[in-house]
Amino acid sequence: MELKTKNILLNQSFSTKEDAIKAVGKLLVEDGSVEESYIDSMLAREQVVTTHMGNFVAIPHGTDEGKEFVKATSITIAQVPQGVNFAPGESEEKMAMMIFGIAGVGNEHLDVLSKIAVFCSDVENVVRLANANTAEEIIAMFEEEEV
Repeated sequence: MELKTKNILLNQSFSTKEDAIKAVGKLLVEDGSVEESYIDSMLAREQVVTTHMGNFVAIPHGTDEGKEFVKATSITIAQVPQGVNFAPGESEEKMAMMIFGIAGVGNEHLDVLSKIAVFCSDVENVVRLANANTAEEIIAMFEEEEV
């Protein structure tokens, strides 16, 4: 999978997880990977169960019903240095500093999800991503790991 610099937002700030999901979803739309309705599917998915994966990472994606809006497999990324809480109203915060929006044709998204999860299972990798100054730095980190 090829990461594109235009699909990476640096130094973002969001008041809510919904705003963050909309931002990475909008990038998927602008990339031509999904139709606009996929963003609603991503928000619906978040209502069922959080896409916060731990280690300051969230991986918003659509529901099974939302697959009809996917045209191509793609990843978008938002770097949020101050984090955004993916568990508002709960006793324990679930902060996300790296948000990966994904869309996959068929089951391709499962492979993408797995690679991101493995890379980000090392919190030092997440810190490196959160501290990156350019989209090219982020892409280089994933290329090292063949994501």
